[in-house]
Amino acid sequence: MNWLAHLRLSPSEPLLRLGNLCGDFVRGVDVVALRPELQRGIRQHRAVDAFVDAHPIVRCSRQRLDAPFRRLAGVLVDVFYDHYLARDWDRLGDGRPLPDFAASVHALLREHAALLPPRLVSVLPWMEDQGWLVGYAQIDGIDAVLRRMARRLSRPTPLGEGAAQLRAHYDALAGDFAAFWSELVTFAGALDGG
Repeated sequence: MNWLAHLRLSPSEPLLRLGNLCGDFVRGVDVVALRPELQRGIRQHRAVDAFVDAHPIVRCSRQRLDAPFRRLAGVLVDVFYDHYLARDWDRLGDGRPLPDFAASVHALLREHAALLPPRLVSVLPWMEDQGWLVGYAQIDGIDAVLRRMARRLSRPTPLGEGAAQLRAHYDALAGDFAAFWSELVTFAGALDGG
């Protein structure tokens, strides 16, 4: 799952929630030097990722993608699933409108910036100004996310054109996400993070 799902699946404790986001930003960071709540959130993030990667429904979603994109299928399906979560936020969210949820995440990130990995702090202005979390709800937002990701890679990759795969397999991937989400919520809810 990508950032929106990790944030949604996290307990609401501020540093624990931020730790669930930090999981993608700790390369080169001494994790044991971070606050214990952040460490717990990072462990939860990793447990969710392992569950997702091993799940047969997710593997099925990855296999749906056309051959040139299969090498990137893990990243693409994670982002696509965030699209379905954002699209259906009224039903799957935490009871607040998605823009309100995103605003609360941005506020937490600003408030606790001194405790967070530098890479996460460096993306915060763009995340907030460009509405990344809310943007997941639209396919154009997914297109923008994938193009940003592709620009950060050192090798040429079709990742930036990945939104075409979302369009091509939209209903089938939506069905996979719908079948998978409740299992993921149950799994994440059982995590103790300890």
